[in-house]
Amino acid sequence: MLLIRCPYCEEERPELEFRNAGEAHVVRSSDMASISDEDFEKFFFIRNNPKGVIFERWRHVHGCARFFNAARDTVTDKFIVTYKAGMPKPDLDKITDAPSAVAATEPPAKKKPARRAPAKKKDA
Repeated sequence: MLLIRCPYCEEERPELEFRNAGEAHVVRSSDMASISDEDFEKFFFIRNNPKGVIFERWRHVHGCARFFNAARDTVTDKFIVTYKAGMPKPDLDKITDAPSAVAATEPPAKKKPARRAPAKKKDA
């Protein structure tokens, strides 16, 4: 099963918890009403589908429900890096080949304390 790292939850989770939301870093026109039908069609429907690395938006639907961006290799399906929405595209030349690596601009994650199981009741 494919594991995807959520940059908000700071955990790798199964792909079933996530949904792809299309190409990342798509710039919307500031005046959509004034663009031609052809330009609107290109913005709304036409997306890149390269063989190789692509930048995508993802949503952690069954977790924090937040959107984030990822660089993924479409040939191997490996995630190169995930990073928070609103951050610029990372320089992939500076990132190691570790799948689901966090961009160097992210602070190191703090470990959360483990949750204890509830105590069992004794029979009377």
